[in-house]
Amino acid sequence: MTTICTALAATAARDADRPAYSDRVDGEWRTRSWSAFRDAALEAAAGFAALGLDAGDVVALMMPNRSEHVLADLGAVHAGGVPTTVYATLAADQIGFIAADARARYAVLDGRDQLDRWLPVLDRLPDLRRVIVVDAAACPSGDRFLTWDAFLELGRAHLPAHPDDVEARWRAVAPSDTLTLLYTSGTTGHPKGVLITHEMALAETRMVEDASVLPDHNAAISYLPFAHIADRVLSYYLPIRRAAHVHFCPDPSQLTTVLREVRPHGFFGVPRVWEKIMAGIQAVLAAEQDEAKKQAVEAALDAGRAYISSQEFGNSPTPEIEEAFARADAAVLTPMRALLGLDRVRQASSAAAPLPVEVARFFAGLGLKIFDAYGMTETTGAVTANLDDCFKLGTVGRPFPGADLKLDTDGEILVKGPTITPGYLNRAEATADLFTPDGYLRTGDIGTLDADGFLRVVDRKKEIIITAGGENIAPSLVENHLKEHPLVGQALAFGDRRPYVVALITLDGEVAPVWAAAHGLDTTDLAALADHPLVLEEIALAVEDANTRLARVQQVKKWRLLPAEWTAESEELTPTLKLRRRVVHAKYADALASLYTP
Repeated sequence: MTTICTALAATAARDADRPAYSDRVDGEWRTRSWSAFRDAALEAAAGFAALGLDAGDVVALMMPNRSEHVLADLGAVHAGGVPTTVYATLAADQIGFIAADARARYAVLDGRDQLDRWLPVLDRLPDLRRVIVVDAAACPSGDRFLTWDAFLELGRAHLPAHPDDVEARWRAVAPSDTLTLLYTSGTTGHPKGVLITHEMALAETRMVEDASVLPDHNAAISYLPFAHIADRVLSYYLPIRRAAHVHFCPDPSQLTTVLREVRPHGFFGVPRVWEKIMAGIQAVLAAEQDEAKKQAVEAALDAGRAYISSQEFGNSPTPEIEEAFARADAAVLTPMRALLGLDRVRQASSAAAPLPVEVARFFAGLGLKIFDAYGMTETTGAVTANLDDCFKLGTVGRPFPGADLKLDTDGEILVKGPTITPGYLNRAEATADLFTPDGYLRTGDIGTLDADGFLRVVDRKKEIIITAGGENIAPSLVENHLKEHPLVGQALAFGDRRPYVVALITLDGEVAPVWAAAHGLDTTDLAALADHPLVLEEIALAVEDANTRLARVQQVKKWRLLPAEWTAESEELTPTLKLRRRVVHAKYADALASLYTP
């Protein structure tokens, strides 16, 4: 009977002194071993027991990526509770909805920012007994609040006073018990709580591990929210099985620095992360004044693309391609990857949305294969993936062994398997709608399967544009072509029941100032740049280039460059950086309407 509790116990015994998790403290890495980390988790479990946590009680967590986040999560699990991480970008009303829906009994918050989001709704949450705050200086007074240190002291006092309590609690946890409750990011309305069990999570880790080419005890970086299933699997559940060494990066803006320090063996990024890295490299290359250097880099990138392409399914590299790549890799590509901190990467991956093929080809030029995968919260992460010896760029790979995948008559991707959720919390009707009569999960995504069994994801079923002329268009196809230009941060294609497709475009907040300086512009302000003739001319070229690769009915006829970035905070994006189309449609209704005005 395997659970995350028993898996952690086995790893802590087998790999007691190996490094588990590292936090950056005062400029230095502070590391706990696997045995020390389990001891701390049991203290947290004892703290929850001392507070009166009952089996099944929900513990809401809102913290950045740090050891205390995983310890609070593991503590809740070992005490028999159910942790749920809440996205740190959510507004107070959204937090109130989730906490009330889950009937959260306890909350563990990082500090002032998180408290400011929770305090306005605490009076609406009568089920919430205690709020634990990691930053003692930010912890309010009152019986409802408790500092993290005081919470752990409760645990340390509880353990000798009740020596068998915590062990009895974690040993009573069953594989079919809920391991975590993860709320969807709410692209189409109120988020839904997805039930993830121990056996589902461990089945996912086995599938991922079987497909892995990572070395034993690999180094990794955790920077994506633990409210996202991907980082829970890759930085929490899987490292417990592999005794990996995870380094926390609580501020994603510091990711490039942490990458260079850690030099991980594996790196996962949602498509927008890879797009941002690509845009930064392109901006640097564009600013290079030495023509000979530029030509040498371009030749090396060509050799990298040819080498990776020669390894795609059905191909094999010739001696000439291997030799050209070896020279380019030694002279140019390895140093470039080292500058990014990606020189030790054995397995680079992407998911959450299909990775644009041009992004994959760009990194192929660096000699880096990005293994695109497909899955969702309801499938506990990936159910398909490209593998080191079996991949096609532009696809999300083949189904993992054990994942039964097929397409419905309308192209919707349907999945069965050991990682599929039993349903949504408090949503009987939504749970019923989630499954076909024969038990397949409806993903809501439209896909195609090629003759070799590789899956391509076309778009969300509900987001397909049907023009006034009856043409079906996947907006993400149009948007991905637009975003290939480094100046473009985000794009939204629009045209449902309209005569043609239009687009709203935003500038990339990091690349645009660099581009402006390289072109002699005297401002780096995004709003000013969005109105500058040179920038508008460049975006027009980006649209024109995208249109050359689109069918006539898919082409963008009119567009508008907006003066501000879209973020999760401004609500156009989900916390996982996917477009909230309904929000954009409503927020920019006038701008969209103007694009259809003669």
